[in-house]
Amino acid sequence: MANINRVKIDLAPLKAAKLPVFFIVGGPGSGKGTQCDKIVKKYGLTHLSSGDLLRAEVNAKTEVGVKAKAIMDKGGLVPLEVVLDLVKIAMLEAVKKGSKGFLIDGYPREVKQGEQFEAEIQPSALVIYFECSNETLVKRLLERGKSSGRSDDNIDTIKLRLDTFFNSTRPVVSHYENKKKLVKLNAERSVDAIFADVCVQLDKHVKK
Repeated sequence: MANINRVKIDLAPLKAAKLPVFFIVGGPGSGKGTQCDKIVKKYGLTHLSSGDLLRAEVNAKTEVGVKAKAIMDKGGLVPLEVVLDLVKIAMLEAVKKGSKGFLIDGYPREVKQGEQFEAEIQPSALVIYFECSNETLVKRLLERGKSSGRSDDNIDTIKLRLDTFFNSTRPVVSHYENKKKLVKLNAERSVDAIFADVCVQLDKHVKK
């Protein structure tokens, strides 16, 4: 994907809005999407999933999408600059619609990605890490694969995705812990128990 040129994007409207950004980190199957849905309903934040943005490109069969699919089907990660540009475009659209802030789901997947986001867009207010064992994630993803129709929900690709996730995310967790910006939540509990802990954290940062 190195031959895809980056898009020049004017971020002035986004910077002027001064909205809080929350990074949502967790393995595939950790329940990030479910929690983000509940957060959106309660706080009015805009949920942006880097995975969903990529899949939209794949479904539209854009140049980015075709090449991204080949990478994702092998359990790899799409180059971070490509993902960052998709996120920027989506954030600008949300600002036009009166967003109150952002949940950036599945981001950052590596320290460099987080640093580049914060350098090019703005610093995050908080990083929420949904912590879940490898065994639980495999079980959940195999169950999801029975009905999702997603080409990457099979046992071999799942193991590759989890290896990639854990290897790249350990440094991210350490990085934001050191910056005192990271909160770890046990994601093996009930949805409501996890959400109660999420609210305790967001209440510190979101204006009511």
